[in-house]
Amino acid sequence: MSTTAGTLIVTGGGRGIGAATSRLGARQGYAIAVNYVENGAAASAVVTEIQRGSGRAVAIHADVSNEKEVAALFETAERTLGRVVGLVNNAGITGGFSRLEDLAAPTLERVLAVNVTGAVLCAREAVRRMSNRRGGAGGAIVNISSRAAQLGSAGEWIHYAVSKGAIDTLTIGLAREVAGEGIRVNAVAPGLVETDIHAAAGEPARPQRMAAGIPLGRAAKPEEIAEAVLWLLSPAAAYITGSILAVSGGR
Repeated sequence: MSTTAGTLIVTGGGRGIGAATSRLGARQGYAIAVNYVENGAAASAVVTEIQRGSGRAVAIHADVSNEKEVAALFETAERTLGRVVGLVNNAGITGGFSRLEDLAAPTLERVLAVNVTGAVLCAREAVRRMSNRRGGAGGAIVNISSRAAQLGSAGEWIHYAVSKGAIDTLTIGLAREVAGEGIRVNAVAPGLVETDIHAAAGEPARPQRMAAGIPLGRAAKPEEIAEAVLWLLSPAAAYITGSILAVSGGR
């Protein structure tokens, strides 16, 4: 496998949608920076899989809510793999299930720090490197939003939905800001997906419980979300920016 497409940074790239995106990106010719914050073993496993397929990848630890660590993530990715041409803002947490009246302030603060501050900081670093106004050669950013931003997630995780609403705003605003600088910015808004995010929130069987409410009758596979992400990164989506693509089985 040749890696001629440039370097793609995938935050939270070791598990779920991030891991599927990392694998598919490698198959499509990107060198992959697999970011992680806690599960280094999972990130390393993705890197090993990519390397066995003759791709280039490296696992890089960074808490995306930490400004210095985000800068180091991008610097390490460029130094190790080459010019950054794409960013997938995938790292995120739900903060667990809670009615709003029972939500603890520290939980809210952490959700917003990872899901919103982290995405903004990573997007900022990507723009600094990719903008042709700053000497870059352009590129693309895909933010991972959620259908929760429109549905609200009442009774489960309104706090998470709020953070994903902010991702939609970031996508639209930044797309318009850098459209003339060679950078496209879009988002994918998954619906229910079979990942361990549900178990981490305390309900592993949530996809099965909610499947009946999805017009297509099932939760998505992470690989199906990754296909949409890589399409938005690709030249096939060259005239698309500021869009939020729902990949939700009709929900």
